[in-house]
Amino acid sequence: MKLLIVNDAELEMLTIKKEVNWESCGIKEVFTATCVEEAKQVIAKQTIDILLCDIEMPGENGLSLIRWINEENYDIDSILLTCHADFSYAKEAVSLNCQEYLLLPVKYDEIRACVLKTSHRREQRLQEKQLQLYGENWLKNKDESVQEQYCASKTPKEIVEECTCYIQKNISNAELSVSVLAEHFYLNPIYLNRIFKKEKGSNLSQWIIQERLKLAAHLLENSNATAVNVALEVGYPNYPYFSTTFKKYYHCTPTQYAQEKHK
Repeated sequence: MKLLIVNDAELEMLTIKKEVNWESCGIKEVFTATCVEEAKQVIAKQTIDILLCDIEMPGENGLSLIRWINEENYDIDSILLTCHADFSYAKEAVSLNCQEYLLLPVKYDEIRACVLKTSHRREQRLQEKQLQLYGENWLKNKDESVQEQYCASKTPKEIVEECTCYIQKNISNAELSVSVLAEHFYLNPIYLNRIFKKEKGSNLSQWIIQERLKLAAHLLENSNATAVNVALEVGYPNYPYFSTTFKKYYHCTPTQYAQEKHK
C-alpha cells in the first residue's frame, strides 16, 4: 500500500517518515506534502491508500482535505493527527468517515500500530469487495448460461406461448412487468420483448395491459363484483389509475361499463 503524510511541520513529518517501520505495517511507499494543495497534487498522481494528516495547518486544514477526498470519491483511509483534544474536531472527523484520530505528541510505535490496524482493515474490505465482484460475475455468467440453454431448447413461438400463459395465471400481480417475466424465463428483456412483438404484433407491456383490461371487462359484465374489487383482481391496486386506463380502452369508466352491460 501507499501512504501519504501531510504536515506543515516539515522536520516533524520527515522524522515520522524515517523512524516508523512502514514495511511492518504493510506500507510499500511513503509520500509527503506540507500543505493541502501539495497533498491534492500527490493524490491526483498516485494511488494513495492511507492518509496520515495533521489537522492544524495554515490555509486549508486536514479536515478540509478529507472533505475534498470524499467529494472526489477517492478511496483513501484517513488517520488524523492533532495537538488539541477538541471535541468539534473529533465529531467532524467521525462524520467524514475518518478511520483513526491520534493526539500529538504520539510515539512512533503508536503511529505504526494505528497504520497497521488501518491497513489490515482496508485489506479486508478490498478482499470482501473482490469476492463480491467475483460472486456477481459468477451469477451473471450462470444466468447467461441458463438463458442460452433455455433459448436453445425452445422456439421463439413456444417461449411467447409460455409467456402468455404465465401472464394469464399471474394477471392479479401488480408487479407483473417485462423485467419480471424476463427474470422468470431467464431471458434478456430486450430479446423477450422483440420475439413477443414479432409473434403477437404488440410489445409485452401493451399485451399485459390489454389482457388486464379484457379480464376486467369480462368480470364487470359477468359478475356482481365492484369496480374497485375488479381493479384489484386484474392487478391495479390504484383504482383511479385503473379507471383512467379502462376509459382510454373502452371509452367509458368501469362503473359505466358495468351498468351498460347489466341493463
